[in-house]
Amino acid sequence: MSSPLLATDGPRIEVSFAATAHAQPITGRVYVAVSRDDKAPPVEQADITGVPLFGHDVSALAPGQVATIDAGDNGAPLASLRDLPAGDYWMQPFVNVYTEFKRADGHTLWMHMDQWEGQDWKHSPGNLYGKPVKVHYDPAAATPIHLVADQVIAPIPFPKDSAYVKRFRIQSKLLTKFWGHPIYLGATVLLPEGYDQHPDVRYPVVYDQGHFSTDAPFGFENDKSKLRAFWLDTTKKPRVILVTLQHPSPYYDDSYAVNSPNEGPFDDAIHQELYPEIARRFRTIEQPWARILTGGSTGGWIAVAQQLFHPRYYGGSFAMCPDSLDFRHHQVVNIYDDANAYTVDKGWVKVERVDTRQPDGNVDAMMKDENHYELAVGDHSRSGGQWDIWEAAWGPIGADGYPQRIWDKRSGAIDHNVAEYWKRHFDLRYMLEKNWATLGPLVTDKLHIYVGDADTYNLNMGVRAMDAFLKTATNPRFEGSITYQPMAPHCWGPPGEELYGTMTRFMQAHAPKGDAAWIY
Repeated sequence: MSSPLLATDGPRIEVSFAATAHAQPITGRVYVAVSRDDKAPPVEQADITGVPLFGHDVSALAPGQVATIDAGDNGAPLASLRDLPAGDYWMQPFVNVYTEFKRADGHTLWMHMDQWEGQDWKHSPGNLYGKPVKVHYDPAAATPIHLVADQVIAPIPFPKDSAYVKRFRIQSKLLTKFWGHPIYLGATVLLPEGYDQHPDVRYPVVYDQGHFSTDAPFGFENDKSKLRAFWLDTTKKPRVILVTLQHPSPYYDDSYAVNSPNEGPFDDAIHQELYPEIARRFRTIEQPWARILTGGSTGGWIAVAQQLFHPRYYGGSFAMCPDSLDFRHHQVVNIYDDANAYTVDKGWVKVERVDTRQPDGNVDAMMKDENHYELAVGDHSRSGGQWDIWEAAWGPIGADGYPQRIWDKRSGAIDHNVAEYWKRHFDLRYMLEKNWATLGPLVTDKLHIYVGDADTYNLNMGVRAMDAFLKTATNPRFEGSITYQPMAPHCWGPPGEELYGTMTRFMQAHAPKGDAAWIY
């Protein structure tokens, strides 16, 4: 929200939108992106360490009506419009359209509704933008700059099927009931070579978890892909169905496949609605040994979490570079013991915490940078960004219906009550260690984790904390594997063919004797 400045006080930029682009009032967020050049549209250059972006919430803004971005609005990497010096710039207006959700829990929220683009506000169909304009900006000018968003982003056509790649989406009854608005789930299915020629064969399934994408698994539709040639090779080998899932939430391109008070029952919807639809459409073997999880980063966390949440349903997990497995290492933050997520207080100096780094130690961004960028994109955890989805997926709900912050987004001060909620519900190392006596026997040989030991986001430390426990586990002893690659960044894991061989050999070892029709 803007500060209570007078209309003539301080620097201001006005944004409106044309009725030809959107005829009805809009509740959402307007932006101005500012660039020194026109090499690319300023909005496309806005990022964690990109060009300045400033945002302002609007409610029922009518076509032609002005929304004013002033010095009280959040920006990044410049915190405020007052930090933008006078000069010549390219400026671009943008309007992120929100949808009203009257949820089953009694809260009414305004969020961006995914248009099957994967919560990518810059490219979401229905959002508005204006072409970049070159202007002279003077923060002391009596007349503000006025920008008009008169273009609308077109719908994204649903990809066409092929002989090997099949796609579908369904409306989830469970999620639609929770959100009070249609919510969809989808799957992209890669069928094995010989699927049509072996109509009586049923196949194991590998669920490849990760960010939203309708691209074919394994990069199959890239004609130059080595994995495509491997997939189509007719040499005798195990054949599986490979599936990627689409479950964007109003908070992110991926729900993290959990049941949460902020996102609703995504875990239930995936298992009770999406998986049965996959089984109905395709010849899958519906046995635990024949259900394998894999994925990297976000998908790596899901692959570990789903194996632990459903230890009898899945036969194994092969996870690469998973997000924080232990919240004592939420990247570089110990959410239980640290006072601040952005800085370490050394007494005479406060040292900033790193967000992303290169294997040689060079830093790309600090913790505050990514969090402040998200705050410019959207308040109330509505940026569609990484730190905000963790609050939505893993945290408790606030009194206003939006997620409770794990830390103050501007200052970085950690709320340890919220941290305790995260611990009880989604700290996977804590969960596994606490319940090893009952959970261990069900997963002891099913967890296989891979990570680069110079992970860009320092995710290797959460893996090492999980590893430290598993090395001490008894009754039973841990029989899975954790593999580190020295100096490798995010998101290291075995090459595709190697991983495929590892997973299919694992399935063969656990399949019932004589069940080998899927090997041809």
